[in-house]
Amino acid sequence: MSQRNYLVNVEDLSLMDKREYNMRALAAGLERCEIKGIGNLHADIPGLEGIPSGNLSKRVQYIYDAIKGGKFPESIDQRGLVTGPARTDFVLPATALDTMVTAPLAVVGLPYSCFQGVPAPQLLNNRLVVFYGVSVNTVPLPVSWLIFRTGGALGNVEAMFDLQTQETRLEFDAYFSEPIVFDPQEVFAVQVIASIAIAAAAQVHVHNFLFGPAGQTVL
Repeated sequence: MSQRNYLVNVEDLSLMDKREYNMRALAAGLERCEIKGIGNLHADIPGLEGIPSGNLSKRVQYIYDAIKGGKFPESIDQRGLVTGPARTDFVLPATALDTMVTAPLAVVGLPYSCFQGVPAPQLLNNRLVVFYGVSVNTVPLPVSWLIFRTGGALGNVEAMFDLQTQETRLEFDAYFSEPIVFDPQEVFAVQVIASIAIAAAAQVHVHNFLFGPAGQTVL
């Protein structure tokens, strides 16, 4: 399926627009949970089973309508991704600090992981993550592109977002045009390209929803 990768700044969105983006990301993650055997979405949302698995857009829309009406699946827990150090949703803890920051940006043009010094984290079994937006809290903006890869730091590019489009905005907080989903036990990478050598870490938070079986996501 084709990708449409661009950023939508929160300044351009109403509260209802933001809720829509959040709900669309939740629906995409929940649909993938059913495919990967996390929870029992067909039991939680009657009628979904009748929509063929190949009709992704219709299935996501059906889930969206259900959760918009207040029916969140009882078999699936949802929260934010935990990267480490003491608690983590990764096979190995990805960060020395319990926050998303890069390694020091020493060289312009090189990619840096958003999970400090770990270039290619791997999700635990029964963990699925959806990334739906990004904020950068380092001024001036020291990075130019945000890149998602499957298979690790040199893997295939899943999506790319031009961060430079946000340089003139009062607030660097934006939603993705489409959510990005990674599956349980998948090795992936979330990288930024350094545009300024600041020899310090950049605070790049990639907004996300983490999904797992109900009652099993306690760390």
